[in-house]
Amino acid sequence: MPSVEFDPLSSSAPLIVYIDYKSPYAYLAVDPTVAMADELGIEVDWRPFTLDIPSYLGSAKLNKEGKVVEEKRTAGQWTRVKYAYHDVRRYGSLRGIIVRGTVKIWDTSLAGIGMLWAKAQGKATLLSYIHRIYEPFWKRELDVEDVAAIERILDASGAHTKRFREYASGEGRALHDTIQTRAFDAGIFGVPTYLVDGERFFGREHLPRIRWILTGRKGAPPDTAYEAPSVARAPADVMAGRKLAVAIDFKSPYACLAIAPSIAMATELGIAIDWLPMIVTPSEVAAPGTDRASRHRRYRADYIERDLRRYLADRGIPATALNRPVDSTLAALGLLWARRQGPSQAQAYVQRVFDGHWRDATDLAEARFIEASLTATGTPVSGFAAFAQGEGRDELERINSQLRERGSFEVPTYVFDDDIYIGRQHLPLLRARLCQA
Repeated sequence: MPSVEFDPLSSSAPLIVYIDYKSPYAYLAVDPTVAMADELGIEVDWRPFTLDIPSYLGSAKLNKEGKVVEEKRTAGQWTRVKYAYHDVRRYGSLRGIIVRGTVKIWDTSLAGIGMLWAKAQGKATLLSYIHRIYEPFWKRELDVEDVAAIERILDASGAHTKRFREYASGEGRALHDTIQTRAFDAGIFGVPTYLVDGERFFGREHLPRIRWILTGRKGAPPDTAYEAPSVARAPADVMAGRKLAVAIDFKSPYACLAIAPSIAMATELGIAIDWLPMIVTPSEVAAPGTDRASRHRRYRADYIERDLRRYLADRGIPATALNRPVDSTLAALGLLWARRQGPSQAQAYVQRVFDGHWRDATDLAEARFIEASLTATGTPVSGFAAFAQGEGRDELERINSQLRERGSFEVPTYVFDDDIYIGRQHLPLLRARLCQA
């Protein structure tokens, strides 16, 4: 159990994992993390990090019928929350895990204190406690703010509970609060957060790379990926009819990182990608304030930049375009023009423009670059200027409106079977669903 000298970034264990019971993403991360640790024969230092969700994602309260009766969220925050629940439910369904939306933002600090109590009584007790909290909580069957309920979970997990209430209001509360303060001050802002060999990772999509680090960094570093089921590949004639659309923004590093693996998957499966241009609003620059919300945004922005830099470096892509103001509208209009020629021209254009901007630092708003990219892919440029001034802009707005109506807010957005998947970490699941007979 940590002492008052608690170090938020180091441990005697090779892997530190911060979790919170009100995070469904942390819930889905537990089993694959435990499985990896057991396979590699390593210890994991599990730590509670109680999220302050209203400080960065607003707040809301539902009644028993699931209707919003109180809210302090923007439309954009609601879009992200709704997508997050949709996303965790589809992955939960792969493992038979039920994830029901909560009726309020819970104070999970007591559950975190119970985790510290269970942790002091051994690995088996701790893991049992973690699972026994998560499952009923996300079925809406557990009040994690009720000390008696936490005691019952501890007892069922094999932990003794004598003096737990005293601990929960005294030493345990002080320890929990120390962990929260020091972890946040060290830049921990969300869960699950992994710390391994001096590197920090936010999200279970990084487990392939964490495994690579833990096993000696042999070979090329793997990309982000969520888990996916193994399926038998459908016959070629069935595969030929499968349709996959991918929305991209040429100024987005996330889209840049997704191009090569997306094309590789489509080529392997023998399907064509319908590339859709989407203009994403850049994230606001983190405010310099000292309040928790400002610090959270700053920590998140700093982490995202470090994360992008390491994955761009894996591909040999310079990070010089990061944080540079860019207008990608003309490049998007060029894609619409190339799409009219066919999927092969559109894909060649996508590759050329991404390479030109990210590898060669070419300005996406430079007409000569866009026209040269069209010409190089066999797309005539005659008529493009007029298209870009009129009809093309209407088409671009229509496509963007349709994507937003579907719930997209970031790129790459994959559209398959009338559903959306935001981020290249979904490629394993998309591949399985594309292949499914």
